[in-house]
Amino acid sequence: MPEIPDRHRILVLDGYGKGHVVERETPEVRAGHVLVRTRASMFSQGTQLRAAFEYRRHPREDMEPRPLGYQCAGDIVALGEGVESREVGRRVACMSGRERYPGVGAYHADYVAVGVNLTEPIPENVSYAEAASAHLGATAMHAIRRAELELSEDVLVVGLGVVGQFAVRFAAMSGTRVVAWDPIAIRRDAAAQGGAELALDPSADDPVAATREFTLGRGIDCAFIAFGGDSDETFAQIVDCMKVSPDTHQMGRIVIVGGFSFRHQWAAALGNLDVRSAARTGPGFLDPAWEEGADYPPVFVQWSTQRNLHECLRLMSEGRLRVGEFTTHTFAMSDASEAIDAIVERMDETVGVMLDHDA
Repeated sequence: MPEIPDRHRILVLDGYGKGHVVERETPEVRAGHVLVRTRASMFSQGTQLRAAFEYRRHPREDMEPRPLGYQCAGDIVALGEGVESREVGRRVACMSGRERYPGVGAYHADYVAVGVNLTEPIPENVSYAEAASAHLGATAMHAIRRAELELSEDVLVVGLGVVGQFAVRFAAMSGTRVVAWDPIAIRRDAAAQGGAELALDPSADDPVAATREFTLGRGIDCAFIAFGGDSDETFAQIVDCMKVSPDTHQMGRIVIVGGFSFRHQWAAALGNLDVRSAARTGPGFLDPAWEEGADYPPVFVQWSTQRNLHECLRLMSEGRLRVGEFTTHTFAMSDASEAIDAIVERMDETVGVMLDHDA
């Protein structure tokens, strides 16, 4: 293996919402962690770059630039004390938990230190670029599990960023019929490639009427909200799409996986809908002991964060999950600031945006 440098490149965001590639000390390898030489990393336009949008409108001049990113893929170059389930040279997908130690996390950086259970080996026929999306894939997979989908149900996915794209594909794989909403054409096209049978622009169409027609008047069984922000109107539209029982009450499940908020009356005004939150990637995430090597009994915790990562990569390996369908741009790590500009300033042209750390 090549010698590990003392310093490496990392992408940081300043208080004006601008990105900069800077040099910082390569993170040390703590017990229960691995050090990975990054080959590719992927942006999240929601949680990761929300601050970039905000700071460009309302700068924070005194803010110290902070690292960006929480999912990447690369090669293990060092093992921390106690790590026995991985070996140097193994290709792995990586994700971040909470930053408990300085510099530890799956950033947009040439070297990352992460808890061993926040890595998953990459199948031989899966590229680093594909595997770098696994964190957001696991996020969507956990939301699908929270929804408890059934064969032939009618499903709505609202918001077609990377998590929404994964949700469309997993819902279609589950045997459901999928409707997708997003105002951006390139995202609707990508959702259609991934299995959405109807993709609508909610700002131009009558999404409620078209969605109910798609369900042959039955109404939607389950909806996913996969975008962030406040939108009482969108939530009300989703409610209007849901099934209605003979006694006039709405039925079904609404799963919120984005950083979404709404105001709506409950009880009689919401009928018998279940509104469910899907938090992150599944059990284990943010549990320090688990992230650093402990495990839960599989018989009781079948779908842990690591199992969801594994299943995402397995589906990629089998050709059933095609990340390239919604990867629109790849930038060299040296041009990472331009990647942020592209996402913030030209949202209608971007979905999945990758960084190539070998360039």
